[in-house]
Amino acid sequence: MESEDPNYLPALSLEGGVAKIVVDTNVLFTFFFKNSVAQKILPKRVFDFCSPVYALEEINSYRPEIEKKARISADAFAKLREELALFVEFVPFEEYSAYMKEATDIPDKNDIDFIALALKTGCPLWSNDKELKKQSLVEILTTDEFIVKYLYGSYPDI
Repeated sequence: MESEDPNYLPALSLEGGVAKIVVDTNVLFTFFFKNSVAQKILPKRVFDFCSPVYALEEINSYRPEIEKKARISADAFAKLREELALFVEFVPFEEYSAYMKEATDIPDKNDIDFIALALKTGCPLWSNDKELKKQSLVEILTTDEFIVKYLYGSYPDI
C-alpha cells in the first residue's frame, strides 16, 4: 500500500511496473523448504516469474529427495507444487524452442531450456548455478544478487 507522504518513493522501481524473471529449478526446489527465500519472494506480485515446463518435470523427478530434505509429506509436496504453479508461469517448450540453438553455447547443457527462455523473454535468469555465470548470453542473478537488484530495502522480512 502506497503512502500518502509526498516524499514517498517506492523502494522498487521497475519500468513497466513488473519485472519478468526466469527462475531456475535450483531456486524452485527451495520453495519447498519452510521459510525459504523463494517462499517469501515468489508470491510477490511485482514480479512476473516464469520457467520452462521442463522445470516441473525436474521437480517431479526429485520429489522423494525434496520431501526428505524439506521434511515434508507427499501431501505437503503436492500442495506446495500447486502453490508454486500460481506464482510461476511454466512455459511450454514450443514458446521458446526457436532460441534453443543459440542457447547451446553454455557449459551445462542441462540449463539450455532456461537460457533459451531467458533469451526469448529478454530477461535475467535467477539461478544459483555457478557454472551459468561463465556464459555471456543472458544475465544470471544469484539469490543474493536478485535481492540486492530488485528487493533491497523493499521487503525487510526477506
